[in-house]
Amino acid sequence: MSARPPQQWTPSFNPWIIAASVMLATFMEVLDTSVANVALPHIAGNLSATPEEATWVLTSYLVSNAIILPAANWLGRFFGRKRFLIVCIVIFTVSSALCGAAGSLGLLIVARIAQGAGGGALQPIAQAVLMESFPAEKRGSAMAVFGLGVVVAPIIGPTLGGWITDNYSWRWIFYINIPIGILAVLMARTFVEDPPYIRDQRPGRIDYIGFGLMAVALGAMQLVLDKGQEEEWFASSFITWFVITATIAAIVFVIWELRSSDPIVDLRVLTNRNFAVGTSLMIVLGIVLYGTIALLPLFLQTLMGYPALESGLAVSPRGFGAVASMLIVGRLINRIRGRYLVLFGFSVLSYAIYMFSKINLEISVSSIVWPNIISGFAMGFIFVPLTTMALGTLANEQMGNASGVFNLMRNTGGSVGIAIVTTFLARGAQIHQAALVSHLTPYDPAFQERMKQLASGFAMRGGSVVAQQQANAGVYGILVRQATVLSYIDVFRLLSFLCLLCIPAVFLFERVKKKAGPVAMH
Repeated sequence: MSARPPQQWTPSFNPWIIAASVMLATFMEVLDTSVANVALPHIAGNLSATPEEATWVLTSYLVSNAIILPAANWLGRFFGRKRFLIVCIVIFTVSSALCGAAGSLGLLIVARIAQGAGGGALQPIAQAVLMESFPAEKRGSAMAVFGLGVVVAPIIGPTLGGWITDNYSWRWIFYINIPIGILAVLMARTFVEDPPYIRDQRPGRIDYIGFGLMAVALGAMQLVLDKGQEEEWFASSFITWFVITATIAAIVFVIWELRSSDPIVDLRVLTNRNFAVGTSLMIVLGIVLYGTIALLPLFLQTLMGYPALESGLAVSPRGFGAVASMLIVGRLINRIRGRYLVLFGFSVLSYAIYMFSKINLEISVSSIVWPNIISGFAMGFIFVPLTTMALGTLANEQMGNASGVFNLMRNTGGSVGIAIVTTFLARGAQIHQAALVSHLTPYDPAFQERMKQLASGFAMRGGSVVAQQQANAGVYGILVRQATVLSYIDVFRLLSFLCLLCIPAVFLFERVKKKAGPVAMH
C-alpha cells in the first residue's frame, strides 16, 4: 500500500472527533486489562476458586487477545475497518455483560475469552484509523493522544475496580462497559468511515490453517501453565498430552508460516536483528510487567488485609511514573541512542522490583507506592525506545505484520508471566512452610513460649483442651502467612534478576537510521 492515497483522501468529519470515537473503545479495552486485578480475591471467594484459579480470569483474556492480534490487520481489510471496529466493540460489550452475569468460574473464563477476542483488534484498528484520518504533519500529535489514553487507563483501572468492588460488587467492573460500549458503537457508526483504498481493495484469502495452528499452540500452552501446578505438572497425563499438543502445533505453525505465500504471521520478519532482539525483550517485559501487576493486589488483600479500593490506590501510581518518564523520553529519544535509554530503563526496573522483595507483614502503603512509581518511570524508558529500535529498521510495508507480532509476544509474555509467578508463589510457600515447620518442636524455646502465651489467652474463653487446639491453629496460621511472604520475596527477586539479564541484550541493537516518512508506532 503506497503512502499517496491516504494523503489525497480527507475524512468528512473533524479528525479529533474521529479520534474521540476510536479512543473511547480503546480506553474501555485497556481499562479492562487492569480493572479486574484488584477484584481477583473477591472473584475467587464468590465463585469458590483458589487464587491460582482466579488468575485464569486474566490469562484467558490475554491469550485470546494475543491470538486475534495478528489477524486484525487482515480482518480490517476484509470486512472494512469501520464495520470490523463496530463488530469488535459489540463483541466486547456483550461479553462484558456475560462476564458480569457469570455464575461459575468456567463461565466467567469463557466470557473473558470472548471479551479478549473482541478487544484484541481494537488497539491496532484504532491506530490505523487515526493514522488515516490525520494529515501527516499531525499524526505525531494524534499518536501522543492515543498513547496518553493507553497510559491513563491502567492508572485509574485498579482504583476504579477497587472502588466498584468495595461499594457494589466485582460484577459491576464488567457491567460498566455496557453503556460505554453502546456510546462507542454510536460514535463509530456516525463519525468513522473507510477510505476509498480500504473499500476497494481485495485482501485475498486468510491463512485459516496458520490461524488455527497458532490458536491451538497458544491455547494448549496456556492450559498447561494454568493447570500445571494443580495437576502436579508432568505427573499428570493430561498435562503431558497438552505439552505435546502445544509443541507439535507450534513446530507445524512455524514450518507452515515460513512456506506459505500469504502467511497470517510473517515470521520472516524475525530475521531482522533489531526486531528479533526487541521482540525477545518485549516477551521478558510482558512477564515482568503482568507478573507484578498480578502479584501485588493478591499480597495486599490476602496477607495485608487491604480493601480492594486501597489495594487499587497502592498499585495505580505506576501509571504516574510512566507518564512522567514518557514526557522526558520524548525529549531525549532524538539526542541519546535508544540502547542507552533501554539499558537505563531495565536497570531502574530491576531496582524497583527488588524493592518489593523488602516486604513484610508490617510494611506501610508507601513501601508499595514508591516502588510502583519507580517501576512505572522505568517503563517509559523501555517501551518507547524499544519499539522505535525494534520497528525502526523494517520496511514500511512490513510494519503492519511486525506490529501484530510485537503485540502478540507482549501479551504471550504477560500470560506466561502470570502463570509462572502464581505457580512459583504456590510452590515456594509449600517449600518455606516445610522449612519453617521444623522449628515448631518442643525443644524450641521461642515456640514453647509463644504456645504458652496463646494457650493462656484462649483458656480464658474455654477449656484447656480447646485452648491448646486454638493455640496450635493460631501458630500454624502465622507459619502459613510467613511462608507465603517469603515466597513473594523469592518471586520478586527472580523478576528483578530477569530484568538484569536483559541488559546485555540491549547492546545487540543496531543503530536506527531516520526514515523519510512518518512511521506508525504500535
